[in-house]
Amino acid sequence: MIREAYSSGGLYRGLEEILVGRHPLDAQKITSRICGVCPLAHSLAAAYCLEDALGLSAQVPPNGRLLRNLIYGANFLHNHILHFYHLALPDYLDPSLLSGRLAALGGLLSAGVPPGEGRFSASETESLVSHYLEALEVRRKAHELEALFGGRTPHDMAIVPGGVTYRPSLSEVEAYRFRLKEIRGFMESRYVPDLFLFLARHRDHFALGRGGNLLSFGCFPLRDGALGVSDRLFPAGVFRAGRVEPLDVAKITESIASSWYEGEACAAPLRGRAEPAPGREGRYSWVKSPRYGGEPFEVGPAARVRIGLELGDAAFRDMAWEFLREAGAGPDDLASVAGRHLARGIEAAYLAHQLEGWLDALDLRGPIAVPVAIPNEADGCGLTCAPRGALGHWMRIRDGRIRNYQVISPTTWNASPRDGAGVPGPIERALIGTRVRGDGRVEAGRIVRSFDPCLACAIH
Repeated sequence: MIREAYSSGGLYRGLEEILVGRHPLDAQKITSRICGVCPLAHSLAAAYCLEDALGLSAQVPPNGRLLRNLIYGANFLHNHILHFYHLALPDYLDPSLLSGRLAALGGLLSAGVPPGEGRFSASETESLVSHYLEALEVRRKAHELEALFGGRTPHDMAIVPGGVTYRPSLSEVEAYRFRLKEIRGFMESRYVPDLFLFLARHRDHFALGRGGNLLSFGCFPLRDGALGVSDRLFPAGVFRAGRVEPLDVAKITESIASSWYEGEACAAPLRGRAEPAPGREGRYSWVKSPRYGGEPFEVGPAARVRIGLELGDAAFRDMAWEFLREAGAGPDDLASVAGRHLARGIEAAYLAHQLEGWLDALDLRGPIAVPVAIPNEADGCGLTCAPRGALGHWMRIRDGRIRNYQVISPTTWNASPRDGAGVPGPIERALIGTRVRGDGRVEAGRIVRSFDPCLACAIH
């Protein structure tokens, strides 16, 4: 049994410090370099942050909102397909069952289960590995969707404070529609059936790596002029003590009790800056410890779906319940290894349908952005959800320059070390008490990867 668990991030990057003294518009492009897998989330959060500081949140034109959603939605689909097929599935495959041309992949998949201990038959294993290869091509098509309206990928050139920089042509809209149908076809014929096969063979994983509190900032604005975190496709909220509550951003703090920093022990974003202090006694991570109301919270697809079951629209709730019934699971099973995989499938299937509607709503002659003017002093906050969970950017402008910039990313929440009260972070908690075989690497690896962690984002 795992009796103690410590989640550590071992690389300091310092992008928040790099931003100090720079022009506020630099933040939107520099912070997208925090991650090459989910750069669109940082691009959006920085744009929202600047719009909040500049008083533009209610002025972004409809096309700006729709095009942002379409660019970001493609990245969301890419991330969920990537996670299931290329980051998580190899943990469950027995490469010795592969034959013919697929046998050559055995060495690449050698991190899977020991021979004879897998739960997929030989034919199922070969089918899943074939779909693993197909998913590489589908991910390329998702990147093409991002680049059609975003200019390039992974780091877009289109999203800016006030809207977007590029108005697509009719031919580009139809090119997006064609590729989206191809991706949806893969999801319906491959991803969703493979997901349910996985869940059928690993039903006990609904009891593995279970979490507690859940939090979401929400993402994909649905209404023009919507401020803050209201009116989003995946709604914002907090799940605690068996019920969903409204999100109160003022309750967010970051502890550095177990992190290699010096500064205020537990501060709200922008209230103080933590200076790096490598090797500081009693600390074990470069990741800080975000807390909401003093408690750790898991963020990510499980949180979004659980909160969406209460606050989401009827179509989302219907699809989520349909997936849960098919999997033989309930809402309380979402914060588990199997539940996190199921939640990604629910999100991907629902979002793929929404993208078509946003495409139809575009006005190719309408405005795509509003002008910006940098004030001498302002504070801003931009909240969204990366595929991995809640992402927040906070910025303070003084004398027309960035005085302070703070980022709290999804894996900072999930992979946080113990706080000042000694309370473990969500990944640490999910590991503690797990019964394991041998050295425990199989079970521990599956639990940790179910969160889809990104330490580059966590430390930034």
